[in-house]
Amino acid sequence: MHAVNILRPFAAGRTPRLGLALAALMATAGCSWMPSVPGASLFESPRQLRGHAVEEEALAQITPGVSSRADVEALIGSPSHTGTFDNSTWYYMSSVTRQRPGRTLSVEDQRTVAITFTQAGVVQEIKRVGPEDARDVPVVTRITPAPGNDRTLLQQLFGNIGRLAPGLGGQNNQTIGAPTR
Repeated sequence: MHAVNILRPFAAGRTPRLGLALAALMATAGCSWMPSVPGASLFESPRQLRGHAVEEEALAQITPGVSSRADVEALIGSPSHTGTFDNSTWYYMSSVTRQRPGRTLSVEDQRTVAITFTQAGVVQEIKRVGPEDARDVPVVTRITPAPGNDRTLLQQLFGNIGRLAPGLGGQNNQTIGAPTR
């Protein structure tokens, strides 16, 4: 008779909240049957490849002292970036990112290949640059003052109250610079 009392809410068509919570928990726990996106789980965003990823097989075909700029461009394509003041170094940059909820992108993997050329356009050096080779750049936190922008918060919020657009509030409907009759 005790078992009948437990099943009574189900028989009456009323599902208790605990039953709904258990059903939701079981549905999300057993999601292995769902088709998956490579690199993403149920609660993660998919991984995105950004930039110009260089294949190791193509990079192995470039020989320093022998390959030219045209050979490099034919094998791995045009660079992501060239040297700022000198066109003798080509950079191929790529990263794997993932969108974080409510935040910016998180970088999971970042790779940079730097190919340096001689004056004659022949490959001189191939270098892989990683995050360990990066240098910290201090950010300047000073703010350049601009005249007229020193209003308080209340002045910014209520500064336009009482101002009306031209043509409203009993003003004449002439626009500035319009000929008068």
